[in-house]
Amino acid sequence: MEAWTEIARAITLTGEELVLRERGGLYEIRCNGWDLMSNRAHASEETMARLALAAVADRAAPNILVGGLGMGFTLRAALDAAPADASVVVAELMPEIVAWNAGPLADLARRPLEDARVSIRLGDVAEALRENPRAFDAILLDTDNGPGAVMLARNARLYAREGLALARGALRQGGVVALWSADRSAAFEELLDEIGLAWRVAETPAAPGRAPRHAIYLIV
Repeated sequence: MEAWTEIARAITLTGEELVLRERGGLYEIRCNGWDLMSNRAHASEETMARLALAAVADRAAPNILVGGLGMGFTLRAALDAAPADASVVVAELMPEIVAWNAGPLADLARRPLEDARVSIRLGDVAEALRENPRAFDAILLDTDNGPGAVMLARNARLYAREGLALARGALRQGGVVALWSADRSAAFEELLDEIGLAWRVAETPAAPGRAPRHAIYLIV
């Protein structure tokens, strides 16, 4: 079997090691030795973007926030679904992730960073939410593996009461927050009900016709 080739590595602000590697056209970003993301399966991220944009399809010049660039698949799907007059802000904590998407990963999602509608905001998505009250028609959060499988500890707050309040506070009237999760989380759903948020969940395959099924939470 062909060996993996390491392309680059980076250290997060809290000390986690990210490694970008490739083998036979398969790209992975690993965190502390665990598979964080790859181009193996990304259908559910694309479904999240399409569902979110469909919910605000009647709006002119929508303002969209994508939390977490990843390998660019969520951003590409959002751009494909958004009108020509949309504005899309990508909040990404790691400048290395942005550089990888502009370099070795660029063609995977058809170079979404080159779209004139896109702007990059380097920093924590929580800060982007806090600093932009009532600014966004759609907020797409694909920052970790979901409320039941957080890999980077600092992301846990996004799925807690604090993070949900920030997201709702940054949303325009009638907008939508879409949140990707590797699995449904009963505890998270109980929290949504406890806070009194209107929500629904769509379970969708990671890749067409394949398990596992991921969960897309849509919160209004």
